[in-house]
Amino acid sequence: MCNKGGARIKTQFELLTVRRFLPLFLTQFFGAFNDNLFKNALVILITFRLAEEYGLNAQVLITTIAGLFILPFFLFSSTAGQLADKYEKSFLIKIIKFVEIVLMVMTAVAFTFLNLWGLVALLFLMGAQSAFFGPLKFSILPQHLSENELVAGNGLVSAGTYIAILTGTLCGGLLILRPEGRALISAGVVCVAAAGFAASLIIPKAEPSASCMKIDWNPLRSTIGIISHVRPNVTVFRSILGISWFWFLGSVFLAQFPTFSKDTLGGNEEVSTLFLVVFSVGVGLGSTFCNKLLKGKVSAKLVPFGCIGMTAATLLLYFFSLTVQKTVHLAGVTEFISRPGSWGIIFSFLMLAASGGIFSVPMYALMQSRSSDEHRARVIACLNITDSFGMVLSAVVVSALLMLNISVINIFLIIGVVNLMITPVLSRLARDENGK
Repeated sequence: MCNKGGARIKTQFELLTVRRFLPLFLTQFFGAFNDNLFKNALVILITFRLAEEYGLNAQVLITTIAGLFILPFFLFSSTAGQLADKYEKSFLIKIIKFVEIVLMVMTAVAFTFLNLWGLVALLFLMGAQSAFFGPLKFSILPQHLSENELVAGNGLVSAGTYIAILTGTLCGGLLILRPEGRALISAGVVCVAAAGFAASLIIPKAEPSASCMKIDWNPLRSTIGIISHVRPNVTVFRSILGISWFWFLGSVFLAQFPTFSKDTLGGNEEVSTLFLVVFSVGVGLGSTFCNKLLKGKVSAKLVPFGCIGMTAATLLLYFFSLTVQKTVHLAGVTEFISRPGSWGIIFSFLMLAASGGIFSVPMYALMQSRSSDEHRARVIACLNITDSFGMVLSAVVVSALLMLNISVINIFLIIGVVNLMITPVLSRLARDENGK
């Protein structure tokens, strides 16, 4: 594959050696890591300490926190998309990453003094910071990468994001309950924010694509306007819906790992963490392998196969789960993997996540390449809005199914069947492409 300057890139990993990609990759990696380091540290702290001290229901508070982190994507994505189209993108990224340092210094103070409501407010502000960064992150890629590098670039960004989510979540949970945990988290979030800002300083410029645009500051009106603009572009809109479906599906599985591990398999928190690791690795493998399968071409031909792979994985997961025998005590990882069916379950999660990577990465590239330069960031903003809606909807749907006494493994099966039903709809992306 050749870059915009004409030099040949032999493998997608060579993108990690060039200035037009590496600084952005590091900036988004540190940002995703910090979001999850902070969020999971706060969740664990509330669960095991602050909820009792404040006399609050931990489950209700944690659910509220999850909603507060997602809420800014509904409120600010349309404005963020307009700003990203109107102004020079690398400059905006620098501003956003500097704001992250300020927020993390305040977070360190709030952790030090165990100020619960201060931490909750800061998590909302971190969600807002992420909402403003999202349209910049994906709309700048087509300006720095050629079209035949977009699949590779998006694959690396997707893989990096899931690895950052995994490592940030693990570090937040492991560090916060140590005797010096609050000090470690406080120092960690500030240092990671500083690293992200440092990386942003060397992101090459990306000129504004709609500098004469007048910004609509009304979030509701601008959101409706952005969605109305995107809908007529069938390829882009279907790609957005497909990506949001993957976030819906992924949110269902990730949120239910602890319950599935405990109630269905008789495993403890180590088993739940194992599934999180396997899922993150699987998405990374599928995302990076996608470029090899497509040979750098922006194409939707893998989308139906990824969709079918996800359904096949959920069916395998269902049948392997039926073979696992629960014990009276909760098993750790070592005991769990010695049980019949355990490796089948691990393989099923790996297959599900890898298929998800193969399913979603081509649609990111399609969305970027088929949207106009002057509206691309607002298209990404539309994606952020629908992604957020998908994640919230997943929580509502799962809660409703649980209230109907449907088990977690049956919920997984239902999601797999629904995924199979929408395969023909998303397969139209590939058919439309072949018809051109």
